Amino acid sequence: MLRWTVTFVILAIIAGIFGFGGIAAGAASIAKILFFIFIVLFIISLITGRKRL
Repeated sequence: MLRWTVTFVILAIIAGIFGFGGIAAGAASIAKILFFIFIVLFIISLITGRKRL
């Protein structure tokens, strides 16, 4: 999921350089949403991770 976030950030940067404001804003917002989902899932996996016996 973090890979998708990086992809959308790069897409937003490229679209911003070429002047496509709407596409850049959309890609940046998608990247932001995916990043927060990744953080939440990462924290949940840290809390409920495998416990060694």
